[in-house]
Amino acid sequence: MAKKMIPAAVLSLAGTAVFTVLYMKTAGGLLLSLAITFGTASYHFVMRLLVGLSFQTVMQNRADYGRRWYRVGKREMAVYEALKIKRWKRRMPTYDNALFNPQLHSWEEIAQAMCQAELVHETIVVLSFLPIAGGIWFGAYPVFIITSVLAAGYDLLFVMMQRYNRQRVLTLLAHKSASPGRATQTAG
Repeated sequence: MAKKMIPAAVLSLAGTAVFTVLYMKTAGGLLLSLAITFGTASYHFVMRLLVGLSFQTVMQNRADYGRRWYRVGKREMAVYEALKIKRWKRRMPTYDNALFNPQLHSWEEIAQAMCQAELVHETIVVLSFLPIAGGIWFGAYPVFIITSVLAAGYDLLFVMMQRYNRQRVLTLLAHKSASPGRATQTAG
């Protein structure tokens, strides 16, 4: 996924620049709409990359998965079961599959990476609403609100996936510590 996000960010930034310059020269309404669309897309791509990089720089996939913030209760897990996360989670993109590969990392390391990924997506959810401020300068509040809500909703799916999967990994770890012969099981 990283190989796709960086070019998408560059292309959306380039589109923003091109359509902004064209709009400034012609004052065409369609060009302004395209500049705003590319600008909003640029924000979302660049923001996601910067948030992920920031957390990676600070945390380096080392989180205390036993902290209260990361705990998933039975009711919350029941919601995830009702949403059938297990059915659709494999169709969602992963920024770096290697972080969650049990052949490369221990289950403890994977749980820590899941905590960091959860924090990344939670931060992105909050920052997804900043483009609404663009309505101050450009109007078109419905466009900014709709794109912000959709972007935040998309990242909430990843938060739920991380919490659902991490709970399953922690259950596996508990069984593994109780019975060393079960170390080869997977959480998927």
